[in-house]
Amino acid sequence: DAVLALKPDGVFLSNGPGDPSAVGSGIALAKQLLSDPALPMFGICLGHQILGLALGGSTFKLGYGHRGLNHPCGGSGLVEITSQNHGFALDANSLDPQRVAVTHHNLNDRTVAGLELRDQPVFGVQYHPEASPGPHDADHHFARFINLMASRRNADKIERLS
Repeated sequence: DAVLALKPDGVFLSNGPGDPSAVGSGIALAKQLLSDPALPMFGICLGHQILGLALGGSTFKLGYGHRGLNHPCGGSGLVEITSQNHGFALDANSLDPQRVAVTHHNLNDRTVAGLELRDQPVFGVQYHPEASPGPHDADHHFARFINLMASRRNADKIERLS
């Protein structure tokens, strides 16, 4: 309630270490934030996994973690060379396909590398588009998030004028 009371333009769920299922408070907060159907949310790495868990999905420990600056991920007709550093992944079969679209896969092992909600301005990627130095193939995710927040801000201004 405290975060929603601030009326944010958007919420960014950052990366971090470890098993995402152990971050119970983060999962609970993400579930609460998802109750606002117009709130833009963007999750990176652990934040992406927390989104998936908040949406009822599950994660699993990878046999070998994804670490390094040269992991190819594909989706929407694009291949991005990404920076990754994680040992867990979302189980694609645990996500509700009516609500969640898997947008990217790691092209080495086909694990989920991106998702978005079909009916809300919410998305996440398993990799690190903020990585620098490193590939900049995924910078467009930040532009998307900024545009979603600007749309929310402008919609709020229009609503207040009505």
